[in-house]
Amino acid sequence: MDLRELLGFMGGLLTNVGFVPQIWRLLKLKSAHEVSLPFISLFIMGISCWLAYGIVFGLFSIIVWNGVAIILGSLMLYAKLKYGR
Repeated sequence: MDLRELLGFMGGLLTNVGFVPQIWRLLKLKSAHEVSLPFISLFIMGISCWLAYGIVFGLFSIIVWNGVAIILGSLMLYAKLKYGR
């Protein structure tokens, strides 16, 4: 693995780990009033574009971490729809 790919993996790891405490809090407290539905929707759409970009150019770290980010975003969306009303 070259330095550029390692940098991509580290950036993706740190970015995605940053979302985990927020998602954990949403699911634990069963409250998602403070999270914006437009934010979650735009986040998932943007990450989907990044995932497509990674697939088109064969960028493994982009594919992996944006796939993980879509899962995390989907968990946030689930929490918002279930607990945000």
